[in-house]
Amino acid sequence: MAKLRVVLAGVSFVVALTLGLISATPFDVFAQAKGAASLVDINSATLAELEKLPGVGEATAKKIIAGRPYQAVGDLAKVGVHKNTIEKITPMVTAGPALPAAKAAAPPPAAPAAPAETKKAAPEKAAKAAAQSEAKAPPAKGMVWVNTDSKVFHREGDRWYGKTKEGKYMTEAEAVKEGYRPSKEGSAKKSAKE
Repeated sequence: MAKLRVVLAGVSFVVALTLGLISATPFDVFAQAKGAASLVDINSATLAELEKLPGVGEATAKKIIAGRPYQAVGDLAKVGVHKNTIEKITPMVTAGPALPAAKAAAPPPAAPAAPAETKKAAPEKAAKAAAQSEAKAPPAKGMVWVNTDSKVFHREGDRWYGKTKEGKYMTEAEAVKEGYRPSKEGSAKKSAKE
């Protein structure tokens, strides 16, 4: 009688496997064993819940949390989760609706307010950075760009002409008179032209 039960159980397993009622991969079996109700929601899971998933460590879990909300599990690739990890966890996770702002985890405490001087300095720094990347137009033809920080002047056509952080335009005669020296780059170009 016991042998008959074992045989019937084996036949039932083979029939279920054949009909697709039971999956053959370990990950699918794990997901089925846990049930659909216990899927991990990548939009609301805690760090600890995400770390329990195969292939997901602390760093990956933090990436997942930082990239929320997701429309689908495949969106995890956008935050740098490896495709093999996504394939492993797909049967175990779901992308539920994003939590409303009130129910979402509280954001970290805000940094103390910056002094007024710092707030004014930020736009000035941004303006200087923009000016550095884009050359300033000279007020008149034939002027040189003087880097007031390095005491070097650049002629038109030099790589740093109008682009250094600290500088101003002046005539070459004024630059020499005030003690500025020509850049090596500019000197090479001038002697090549002669």
